[in-house]
Amino acid sequence: MAVVHRHTGQLEWEGVPVGRYPPSKEMQGVSVRWLIGPQEKAPTFALRYFEIEPGGWTSLDRHAHEHGVFILKGRGQVRIEEEWFEVEFGDVIYIPPNEVHQLRSLGDEPLGFLCVIPARERAE
Repeated sequence: MAVVHRHTGQLEWEGVPVGRYPPSKEMQGVSVRWLIGPQEKAPTFALRYFEIEPGGWTSLDRHAHEHGVFILKGRGQVRIEEEWFEVEFGDVIYIPPNEVHQLRSLGDEPLGFLCVIPARERAE
């Protein structure tokens, strides 16, 4: 069944709760909204919106699945393996399977981005 989550402003959507992501990993100031995923019964992919508060960072991870990332607001850095890249609005990042990666926010505004992953690799 199709689902529409209407945008309500300031990167918020009807019926999409904000969660901390994930509570068991070492990171700071990260929230996630599952825009398309298990709730919508999407069979092949999940679409999430992440925000990293100023000074925050995601965990240093390596997964068997790939990621597609689109930066919607703020500035930050992405680590892929041992190299850091500066990112900002409009930048697109592809993270191949099994590559070490991490994102962190720079500046006074949160870093906000969409992240697409395969459905079979759902995070808690």
